[in-house]
Amino acid sequence: MAVNQPKKHAKPFGAKEKVLNYASNTYQLTRPNKVGAVMALIRECQPTALDEWEQFYFENAYSKSKTNPTKVTKEVLDELGERLYAKITEVVIPEWTAAFQDLSLEDCKEYIYQVTVVRTFDGFLLEKSVVNDGLAKAFPEVHFEESDEELDHAGDIDYIGKVGDKAFGIQVKPITANSNFGNYNISERMSNSFKNFEEEFGGKVFVVFSTRVGNKKDIVNKAVLKEIETEIERLKG
Repeated sequence: MAVNQPKKHAKPFGAKEKVLNYASNTYQLTRPNKVGAVMALIRECQPTALDEWEQFYFENAYSKSKTNPTKVTKEVLDELGERLYAKITEVVIPEWTAAFQDLSLEDCKEYIYQVTVVRTFDGFLLEKSVVNDGLAKAFPEVHFEESDEELDHAGDIDYIGKVGDKAFGIQVKPITANSNFGNYNISERMSNSFKNFEEEFGGKVFVVFSTRVGNKKDIVNKAVLKEIETEIERLKG
């Protein structure tokens, strides 16, 4: 049966969309701590018209901050737009211009090789080290195994931790020592993938950030270990 596609209301930005997306995501200008928990709000509102949703949003949206949540207004969104423009014109364009001028055919060939072969190998070793040297030792009662590539969510979940007839998922993300893993934001698609996994296996999916310390891999967000421990106890019960 054919499904009627809903009318699109969003304005297209054409070729500018890529740079707008890049800068907005890089500088986190549409994160919940800036514009509020948008998806939670629209699900609460259940609007049937754009103006209905817009009114509800500006009446109820607050920046998601534990210390000082602030009311989100049209002026706040305009100010974020001004910051986006400043970042693009003052930082992004100069950086990209320099990169374009320095880019060579050899860079492109080497990049494809590195992403396909070398980075895949590094990621493979990282995953195995985090699980075998970290999680498996922290939770010896759990049987960890690589996610089956046939599963719909295999691309988002690297390992499955089996607890009886249930399981939780692990996604391993490499991160540099000076990066802030708190900036990581899963996509809507990935969020749906995690939900599908939980419905199928009963357990949540945890993102484990890892970095190299000397010759070893170390888990950066160590608080996740307590969260996994709590989930294991829940699955046992």
